[in-house]
Amino acid sequence: MKKILSILILMSVLTLHGTSATADIKLPAPQTEGGMGLFEALKKRASAPGGDFPTSPLSLEELSSILWAATGLNRGETGWTVPMALGLPPYVDVYAALENGIFLYDYRANSLVEISKTDIRGKIGMQRFVASAPCSLIFVANAKSLSEINDEPHKREFSDAAAGAMTQDVYLASAALGIGARYIDSIKEDEIKSAASLPEDDRVICLMMLGK
Repeated sequence: MKKILSILILMSVLTLHGTSATADIKLPAPQTEGGMGLFEALKKRASAPGGDFPTSPLSLEELSSILWAATGLNRGETGWTVPMALGLPPYVDVYAALENGIFLYDYRANSLVEISKTDIRGKIGMQRFVASAPCSLIFVANAKSLSEINDEPHKREFSDAAAGAMTQDVYLASAALGIGARYIDSIKEDEIKSAASLPEDDRVICLMMLGK
């Protein structure tokens, strides 16, 4: 009986510290030098066809490089690969929908924080082919991060502009790495918000399918 009680106490401690409850992923360092030139990447930038979307998964190194391109630190602690209004830290979050769950990209730690173990890839887009992507990035306007902006239209404008820059960076990084990418705005927002436990005021902007 004492042995069983000790095991239960240990499991409780591990859960409180996130050891057994989460499966966060520390990403390898992203590629930030060399590779394809900018103008060649622009020339190759394209949306992969939905009907024949590539279905092989990305390596963690490739995913790390693409997420860093989307909203990574590139100038110390307050410089990002995309513009942010009023000097605010990134107010558009990037989630990765993978086979093993939903993860939030932590740009400071360059890691994926597990949000859910649920595979929602087949439930997030209006088009059937969205389910074929091994990875879909979900771009979400974070209402708390935008709370310093009082004007609602400006909140939407700023977050939409940021998401536009982020998805373009994803396209260019994907082209440079030889990865298929496709922007999707016909999304099932309620499904995403429920599965990722997003606050009611957060807004799902778009997603990008990735595969190779």
